[in-house]
Order: sequence, then C-alpha cells, then structure tokens
Amino acid sequence: MTENKPLSAPQKAMRKLGLVRDVDLALHLPLRYEDETRLTNLKAARDGDTVQFEATVVSQSVSHGPRRQLVVVVDDGTDTCTLRFFNVYPSQQKALAVGQRLRIRGEIQGGFMGRTLMHPHFQKAGGPLPTALTPVYPSSAGLPQAYLRKAVLSGLSRAVREGAFDETVPPDMAMPGTWPLVRALQFLHNPTPDLSWAQLEDRTHPAWQRLKAEELLAQQLSQARSKQERAVLRAPVLPIQSQAHALPAQLLAALPFELTAAQRRVVEEIARDLARPVPMHRLLQGDVGSGKTVVAAMAAAQCMAAGWQCALMAPTEILAEQHFRKLIGWLEPLLLPQGWRVAWLTGSQKKKDRQQMQALIASGEAALVVGTHAVIQEQVQFKSLALAIIDEQHRFGVAQRLALRSKTLAEGADGATCEPHLLMMSATPIPRTLAMSYYADLDVSTIDALPPGRTPVVTKVVSDTRRDEIIDRIRTQVAAGRQVYWVCPLIEESEALDLSNATETHALLREALGAGQAKAPQVGLLHSRMNEADKKQVMAAFTSGDMAVLVSTTVIEVGVDVPNASLMVIDHAERFGLSQLHQLRGRVGRGAAASACVLMYSTGEHGRLSETARERLRAMVETHDGFEIARRDLEIRGPGEFLGARQSGAPLLRFADLDTDQDWLDWARRCAPLMLARYPEKAQQHLSRWLGGKSDYLKA
Repeated sequence: MTENKPLSAPQKAMRKLGLVRDVDLALHLPLRYEDETRLTNLKAARDGDTVQFEATVVSQSVSHGPRRQLVVVVDDGTDTCTLRFFNVYPSQQKALAVGQRLRIRGEIQGGFMGRTLMHPHFQKAGGPLPTALTPVYPSSAGLPQAYLRKAVLSGLSRAVREGAFDETVPPDMAMPGTWPLVRALQFLHNPTPDLSWAQLEDRTHPAWQRLKAEELLAQQLSQARSKQERAVLRAPVLPIQSQAHALPAQLLAALPFELTAAQRRVVEEIARDLARPVPMHRLLQGDVGSGKTVVAAMAAAQCMAAGWQCALMAPTEILAEQHFRKLIGWLEPLLLPQGWRVAWLTGSQKKKDRQQMQALIASGEAALVVGTHAVIQEQVQFKSLALAIIDEQHRFGVAQRLALRSKTLAEGADGATCEPHLLMMSATPIPRTLAMSYYADLDVSTIDALPPGRTPVVTKVVSDTRRDEIIDRIRTQVAAGRQVYWVCPLIEESEALDLSNATETHALLREALGAGQAKAPQVGLLHSRMNEADKKQVMAAFTSGDMAVLVSTTVIEVGVDVPNASLMVIDHAERFGLSQLHQLRGRVGRGAAASACVLMYSTGEHGRLSETARERLRAMVETHDGFEIARRDLEIRGPGEFLGARQSGAPLLRFADLDTDQDWLDWARRCAPLMLARYPEKAQQHLSRWLGGKSDYLKA
C-alpha cells in the first residue's frame, strides 16, 4: 500500500478553487483571452494596447531611486521602449543582457519618460507562434496560469474520453442556436483568433450560449427535484382552527391592531400549507416594517393549537429578543392557562438558565422556543417540533438551516417520522428573476403593503463636510423629545481603514450634546464587540426612551422597533450595501413624528464617489419601495452577494446572467420537470456533472 503523497502548492490551490474532478477542470472556463498568435511593430502600437513584439536589448541598468528597479531598453527595428522590473534577480539580468533577442508581451504605457512596459512577460525570440488564443483562467495565489492551463486541458481531454460530456439534453428539448457541448467546451478553452472578440467577451457566442443553457438547466433540475423529494416526505398535519376559542382566533382578538389585507392573505397561504401532510417550505417576504412577526405568530399559534412545538430562530440576540418580547406579549397570556411556556435560548445565557430552558423544551412544556443559533445545538432536544421559523434566513449558513430542519421529531399519528414545516422570513424582497432561479424550490408569500400609521421617511444625501449641521439637527430633535440613531460602518481596528469609528463618534456626540452638564441627554454606544449583557442594557435604555442618541454599528439593522426615533444618520453611507441602507432607514418612521434619514458620505482621498456608491445613494433618494430597492440592488451587486449564505457549498451561476439570459432561464424552467419525469437517468447525469454532491445545499 503506497502512502499518499503530500499535495504541492498548485494542487492545494486547485482544491481550494473546487477543481477536484476532471469535470470541474473542464468547466473551469477562461475569464478572458490573450492574443499571442501574432507580432506587432512597436511603431504601430498605441498607448494602452497590449502588444507582443520581438526586439533586441540595447541597454540595461539598475536604478537606485526611491525604489530599486531593473531598467531595460529594447529596439524592434521600428522603435524603442523601456521595460521596468521592480524585482532585480541575477538570473533575470542575465536573461535580459545586452544583445539578447526577446519575445516580449505587455501593456504599452506612454508618459514623459517615453514608452514603457511594466513587468512584461518575456522569453527568447523565435519559435512558432500559438495558433489559438491563450486562455486566462480564474486562479489564486500559488497557482500559475501555465500549470492551470495544462491541468485544465488534461482534465478536459480525460473527461471527454470517459463520456462525462456525452449529451444529456434530449432531442425533444433541443437548444436552438447553440453548439454541441463537447465542441463548445473545446472551443472555449482553445478559441481560434479569427472569431469575433465581442462575442467571446460578452458571451453571446453559440459556445457560451450552450454552457449557459446547460448551467441553468442543472440549477432548475436541482430545484425541481428538491421540491419533488419534499413532496413525498411526511410532516405533522396542523389543522386550520377557526373556532372562536381556538388559539389563532384568540390571538387575533387579543392583538391591539387589525391585520392588513396583505397580512391576512399570507396568513391564509401559510395556514393551508401547515394543514397538509407534506413539509411546508415557504419564504415570507415583506418590506421593512410590513408586519412579518405577527404573521409568524399566527403560524406558531396554529402549530401550538394542534399540540406541537414551534421554534423561531434569529441571527442576532438583539433581533431574537425583539421577537421574544413581542411574542411573549401576544401569546404568553393565551398559553399560560393551558400550562404552556415561551422559552428563550441564546449562547450568552448562564449554564443554569440554559439547562432549565432545555428541560422545558425536552418535556414539551415550552410550546414556543425563541432564540439564536443556540436553538440548533446538539443538547437541545424537542419533544415534538412541527414548525421551524427562521428570520433573516440569508444570514444563517446553510449547515445551520439544515440542522434546524433535521431536529429529531416525535412520530406522527401513523407512526411515521415527520419533518418540521419550514417558514423562512426576509425583509429583503427577492426580485422576480432570483425567485424564478435560486428560489424555484420555494413557495413565496409576499406582504406587499405596509400597515397604516407608518410615517414617510425623508431621505437626504449630504457630504461629511456638513457634519456640524447634522449635529445641530440632532440637538433640535433631542430638545423636542425625539430619539436619534447614528450608525457607523466600523469600530476601532476591525478594518484597516481610516474612518471615523463608533467610539470616536460616540465621544464627539457626547461632547456636542453637553456631556457632564446637568440634564445632558444620554448618548449610548452599541457595537458587536460588547458582551450580550451590555448590549441588552444599552438597547433597553434606548427602547425605554431614557437614552436620546444611540451610536451603533449595523447590529441594529433589523428588528429594532422604537416608535419615538425620528432621525437616522448613516455615517460613511457609501460603504454600505443598498439593502442594508434600506433596512437601516426602516428603523425610523415607526411612529407619528415626521422622520428623516441622512446618508452622509465621504469622498475620500480621491475627492469623488465611485459610480456604484453614487447609484446606491441615488436609489435610496428615489424610492422607498423595498421591491424596487431589491431590483436595483441585484443590478448593482449581482446574485452572488445578494443571496448571501443560501448557496454556501453550492455554486452560484458562473456563466449565465439572470438579466441577459432570461430566455434560457424560461427554457430551463420548462424543461426541468419534463426531463425529471421522462428522462430521470439523463437528469441525474446532468446534475452529477454540474453539481457533484452539492445539490443538497439547495434544500436549505
């Protein structure tokens, strides 16, 4: 038996990129191409061009200015130019000795020192030129392009030989205007120089079209199969109980407000799902402040009324506690007469308190469990969990969501093991194209109207040169009995960026508002490095109204509900994502007072905002509609960042683009269910090729 050889640095780097199978290598397509098939005369080259030419070294020197450089002048017979290298090695000096004839490739830069190439590639002149464009692949440290090219071509050759890229798409689902798969792959790894560069770069070439269609089909097959597999699983039946004495009806009667028509509609959608014997897998989406928590409470009431347990998990203790406080207020008076409790479970609890809660959960006395990721720890055993509610689901890792779903359940009435119903909530509405692709396996309920009484928030974009004016505005608000948020992007050394941090801003505002004087308003500080007890103390002071100004990092992004807060200042707003800005703005305008959100930006050392930052701030001023914000956010960021952790462990779309490839998405959505029904073996082969063993992550 031979010992496994240790992996080389390039092999480790390839593993890190997920390049394990020959199929992975074959599907690792170039980012761009370089044309090394021809030589250019220096005289004909323009500044900014990437050129390849052959020339003779006419001089070599080492400059000893602020930075040591190797300076080499070359002449190709039509013109001269300078090559500059910041690293000086004896072997390099020898290769670039006067009189050497070289083939050189790099970008021509003009300037007062003459035409220059910085760190160009070079080799001995002569020898045949390549006949195809040279691919440049996505790579990482320790993985040279030459090594990667060789590995990719070898992997492609083996995969094709072993039939890994035999056609899986049946003839009756043909892809018009595309190439056969093997031909498309071979071409994209080795394209001839006579084609249209534009088609290669914008990915409209028939070879690219084939890869996009294949990828979207794999994604849709995975989602459709996920949905099919869930349809045969069992879940507890939680019947709809409309009697006046039933828990859901009691909750409705006890609420101090009426549900909106949109809330009633989604409550009914969820109730119908819970009454079925298959696990619900539903996403509840609604804009900031649309009232998702009360919808979750209605679902929990239906679950508990049927004699089962419900768990609600939130990503942060602050958000979990907001839910806990609301749910205790609404539900505990109705649960206690029946001997039921609401349990609270977080990582920061004392061991004794946590064990006490775990005992209540295991016995079933805790009918509702609210908490953070502590809810899914191994020690937590439910007696009969039937409904799992996950708030801000994109902020949990896939493994965490799968763990909550797999919590051991008591057997159903017929003795079969049941899986819990799953309700995920998001205050970041999902644009239609994402819902059709990444969330195709989910049923989506949308609260598309805000409750009455929400005050429109005026949004202003100002430069940080007007900081003093904003502090004056804060004084006015505080004097009128209002409360203010000031949100900072960073604290102390959390990032090596020269920004005003939360601690400095807190000190500045305390001084500006008269710290130390009698009756000076209280200014609090909240950030992620504080322990949970201190965070709770600060939040309690702000929620009660004792604290006038809260300086915070983004820990208050979701869930915080203080109706008296009427001003939100977001410092360095250009550093925040669009959906994050929208979430933060949603913390004000929750009461009757006129409210404002100030987006304060810094132009930094360059004296101007980036175009992306400008687009984000413009969108915030132009619309308050969360769905429009989400659509623009997707345009600006692309699906990768937008989706967060849903796809951890499973690939995002690498080739297809949801904006430009809508036709292929529609084709894939039509074909996936037909292919699963008529050609299950080909469907499995297609999934294995594209996803390997990763498709399980899409079930989360």
